[in-house]
Amino acid sequence: MFGKRAALEPTAKPPHPGAPADVARLSPKVEGAASRQPPKVDGVASAAPAGLQPSAKTPVFVPDSRSEDYYQVKTTIFSALIDSIDLAQLAQLDPDSAREEIRDIVNEIISIKAVVMSIAEQEHLLQDICNDVLGYGPLEPLLARDDIADIMVNGAGRVFIEVGGKVQLTSIRFRDNAQLMNICQRIVSQVGRRVDESSPICDARLLDGSRVNVIAPPLSLDGPTLTIRKFKKDKLKMDDLVRFGSINEAGAKLLAIIGRARCNVLISGGTGSGKTTLLNTMTAFIDAEERIITCEDAAELQLQQPHVVRLETRPPNLEGQGQITMRDLVRNCLRMRPERIIVGEVRGPEAFDLLQAMNTGHDGSMGTLHANSPREAMNRLESMITMGGFQLPTRTIREMIVGSIDVIVQAERLRDGTRRITNITEVVGTEGDVVITQDLLTYEMSGEDDSGRIKGRHIGTGIVRPTFWERARYFGLDRDLADALDKLQV
Repeated sequence: MFGKRAALEPTAKPPHPGAPADVARLSPKVEGAASRQPPKVDGVASAAPAGLQPSAKTPVFVPDSRSEDYYQVKTTIFSALIDSIDLAQLAQLDPDSAREEIRDIVNEIISIKAVVMSIAEQEHLLQDICNDVLGYGPLEPLLARDDIADIMVNGAGRVFIEVGGKVQLTSIRFRDNAQLMNICQRIVSQVGRRVDESSPICDARLLDGSRVNVIAPPLSLDGPTLTIRKFKKDKLKMDDLVRFGSINEAGAKLLAIIGRARCNVLISGGTGSGKTTLLNTMTAFIDAEERIITCEDAAELQLQQPHVVRLETRPPNLEGQGQITMRDLVRNCLRMRPERIIVGEVRGPEAFDLLQAMNTGHDGSMGTLHANSPREAMNRLESMITMGGFQLPTRTIREMIVGSIDVIVQAERLRDGTRRITNITEVVGTEGDVVITQDLLTYEMSGEDDSGRIKGRHIGTGIVRPTFWERARYFGLDRDLADALDKLQV
């Protein structure tokens, strides 16, 4: 179909350097794993000696069924495939047709070179090569798994994943750093960004919204480093957080009331604590009639309302111009008649503009920031405003924070890998130069079980009339609020 099949003669091209001369003997040992040596990563056998168990902080190794022979066969056939197809014509086909065409050519290469392999082994090979040409190569099986939260690629030979809050080392690897770099460029180019030696740091996203960060040589010394924060295909709901134990039913009801009553909410937490997931969950309580504008560095939010405008920042071009910052987006939001403004992450002087928006009729706005406690979250806000060059007295900044933020929700990733909402805190007011807060809900740890999982419970603090009571009453939610606070005390 592509007009270059003449290159498929058995003697047209010798195997690539480093591959055995007799390709026909390179049958992958996918079956019979007992006789196979353990895969190696960077020349070191990954399997631990018998009887030696990894410590709690040692990444668990996830074995792969593919042997060294398999990768040698794959490299040989892949080289023959590249010499046999017209990539320009392949790019004009739809993905399904292109995949079928590649499978036909690979089957023909296997037949001509008389490579001996079973049907299952051949199917593995076909799938891997199609992923290399059309998809994200070795990353495809990891991206297809919904139980993986993060994928961390440290050069071509080491790929880690996070499953259930624990980091695990896999045996998945890339052919070389050049293949890894090509996949990184393929990912970032889909959203109009670039990564190379002149621009070695890039934030991007996959088509499903998963967040991607790439840092390339010369900044990354051991080859390109790729980090993917995966999004679940099924959007989590508050009921799911209750089922996972992240919050109890009364606390979930309290968060629902906070969202419906248009309280200004700041979600605080460390890296990987579930801030964006919690923000996504809380946006489910926004009325469908409201106009929502989101501002993000890399679009991650998955709002389900019909009237949503999504905005994304833009990095500078090669000449260092054309950059659109988060502050530019937040300031422009005010001219777009928003009813709620959702900021994916507050990390700079845009904090000032967000607080102003919350103070000028855009009730119910939300955002996230990195902090380890509600008190630290307010200090971070104050620091970001000061770093933005605003020459304002400390008392003025704190009064602005008090007048803008109603509730701070603290998320935390515990040492056993579980994620919990540890505080729901409301901002009450000021006494002198001190901001006064009070907790409505806290998470109290009581120990751990036999499997090492932390045990604890969410409890109320005895507050029966929070400061946003009148706001809840305005929306007809005061009885629900009283019921949720009563249940927290049980």
